[in-house]
Amino acid sequence: MKSDSELERDVKEELRWKPVLDATDIAVSAHNGAVTLTGFVRSYTDKYEAESAAKRVAGVIAVANDIEVRIPSIHQRPDPDIARDAAAAIKNYLPISYEQIKAVVKDGWVTLEGEVEWQYQQQAAETAVRPLQGVKGVINLIKIKPRVKPYDIKRKIQEAFRRNAEVDANQIIIETNGSEVVLKGKVRSWAEREEAERVAWRAPGVTKVEDHIVVSP
Repeated sequence: MKSDSELERDVKEELRWKPVLDATDIAVSAHNGAVTLTGFVRSYTDKYEAESAAKRVAGVIAVANDIEVRIPSIHQRPDPDIARDAAAAIKNYLPISYEQIKAVVKDGWVTLEGEVEWQYQQQAAETAVRPLQGVKGVINLIKIKPRVKPYDIKRKIQEAFRRNAEVDANQIIIETNGSEVVLKGKVRSWAEREEAERVAWRAPGVTKVEDHIVVSP
């Protein structure tokens, strides 16, 4: 297992590795595999990318993202302008289901509301608004209400795990209660944990996934 200093070094190097990310003012600390990111960045996209970079590092079992978004005055925008761009971006990403989603903006924070049938639609809406100029953060409150009734969800997820080269299916326990799924077990990295959760969400009829998988390098 990596020491705290080794983990801090590797996360810092991973942050510097991404050319699109300005990590100049990001500080990294680690304690027993848990990494904390502090400091500030100039866009919400940079905050998101910093967290994603930290999760990719081997040995990281948890990430606390305490980075502050400080948008330069030249890039700050009124909430109504951000709201209009958010609506247009969501329509571009989800041309069929965009009318089911509403974006509410307050002080640069975008709150997404509404109901969709699939988890990918929930995530696509967030992906659409995340890079918009002036956005300080995104709160995704979109609910998933599938029309397809849950049927044999556990078996479908198990089969999907076995097909996925990034997930060790033998180390993950799947529990289901109607349309709700609970994942348990151990994986080798945070990236594998996230991939297992994504796979579970893709099963038809799933409305909730609780990820209790432990990262154990």
